[in-house]
Amino acid sequence: MKGISYSRYGGPEVLEYGEVRDPKIGPDSVLVKVRAAAVNPVDWKARRGYLDGVLDTVFPVVPGWDVSGVVVRPGPSVTEFSVGDEVIGYVREDFLSRGTFAEYVAAPVRTLARKPRNLTWEEAAGLPLVGLTAYQVLIKALQVKRGETVLIHAAAGGVGSIAVQIARHLGARVIGTASEANHDFVRSLGGEPVAHGDGLGERVRGLVPEGVDAAFDTIGGDTLKISANLLAPEGRLVSIADADAVDYGGRYCFVRPDPDDLTRLAELAEQGVVSVHVSETYPLERAADAYRSNEEGRTRGKIVVTVEWEREEMAW
Repeated sequence: MKGISYSRYGGPEVLEYGEVRDPKIGPDSVLVKVRAAAVNPVDWKARRGYLDGVLDTVFPVVPGWDVSGVVVRPGPSVTEFSVGDEVIGYVREDFLSRGTFAEYVAAPVRTLARKPRNLTWEEAAGLPLVGLTAYQVLIKALQVKRGETVLIHAAAGGVGSIAVQIARHLGARVIGTASEANHDFVRSLGGEPVAHGDGLGERVRGLVPEGVDAAFDTIGGDTLKISANLLAPEGRLVSIADADAVDYGGRYCFVRPDPDDLTRLAELAEQGVVSVHVSETYPLERAADAYRSNEEGRTRGKIVVTVEWEREEMAW
């Protein structure tokens, strides 16, 4: 099959488009014909070797954890899905090798849910990783409640934009940091935007003098420290970018595949509670350009790669 792969760590230049090994379908997996796959910062961080200390890497690596597509073959023990089912997935395993930037992916059923019927393939592919991250942080780690004030960093980005929508659905007031160019976008999601940069703490205090009930850090470093200083006396702090959150009395969270959480996200999408903003799309053969764009760090919503697909291919 055709796909994107890399055989050594490095920048976008190590990505190659061409023939990659066909996936094998285990007993608890299904073969998914990929319609779209989303770019996430963790993908290029892994490609650069930043996760080498925690994940084994089996070269060549097909990158990508997010997918939307169609089930074309279930494994022998699978009862959850049938041929023709439209699915989304956060297809992460505990090693790097078999990703979603290819024509097919073997996806464990624990990573999948049914595709929201009202989302395009591109929008659906952009939901799993960022949606699960936002959902698990806000609902499970921070336990946000109605009437609370939540600070969400990079509120126009992939995780942040979904987090703003979920927090608003929970009945929280949302303060979202973003560049000036993205303030209207954050407002459209239901957040109150504040600018990044010097004076951030003072700007947030001006909006919430008593401090925020919960802070969702997606950046780390100085932003994490500022967030800790902006908490109300009983405030909670979670970071997905900096394990030093524990030094400030907070938690560090790494998203995990969860079919129940992903199903709930799909339901929220179908109810119109959560939408996915796709800022750019690229064909599979131009995945390196998609990663270059994402690595610039100014993405609004999601960047998605699409795979050409003909229904006759379901005879694979």
